[in-house]
Amino acid sequence: MCDPVTATLVATSVGSNIAGFVGARQQAKAQAQYQAQAAAAERQRFQQEQTSMRMRQAQEQEAVGRELEQVSRKSQAALARARVSAGEAGVAGASVQALMDDYMRQEAGYRSALARQQELGAISTDLGLEQAGFATQQRQIGINQPIDRPSFLTAALGTVSSGLRAYGTGLDIQSRIPKTPKTTTTA
Repeated sequence: MCDPVTATLVATSVGSNIAGFVGARQQAKAQAQYQAQAAAAERQRFQQEQTSMRMRQAQEQEAVGRELEQVSRKSQAALARARVSAGEAGVAGASVQALMDDYMRQEAGYRSALARQQELGAISTDLGLEQAGFATQQRQIGINQPIDRPSFLTAALGTVSSGLRAYGTGLDIQSRIPKTPKTTTTA
């Protein structure tokens, strides 16, 4: 049978290992929960970023559409004024046609520039979305690091091992304590 010192050392060692295992398990669960929350928040952030980029692109396209409409109205008005002026002045033929062609060429150049602007804006948005996708992927990798989950078998073996060490230490301590001889009294 064990003496009280050895029993106390063994109980303390075993209790400490069990508490360490339980604490490590709780920490692993908390880390997994944190990672799940952080990953969900990152997904939501990315979706909001995508939505924002798409809305900005739609607003830009709408603005260009309104501008094209205004250019068309102004061009039609300028052509009409030029026809009326030429008619009132009695001018006809190639010079009037050259003036009309010049107005139409200017409008076509402006429309072409706006179309190119829209095209470049779409490319920029697509590249921005791609970059945002890469960035969120890297954030997800950073969030979802491996979690050190404690092994029951490893903890059990460690507990047995430290219990045996504590038992050995207890026996060593007991062997160093001088034994007092038992005295018997006779009457």
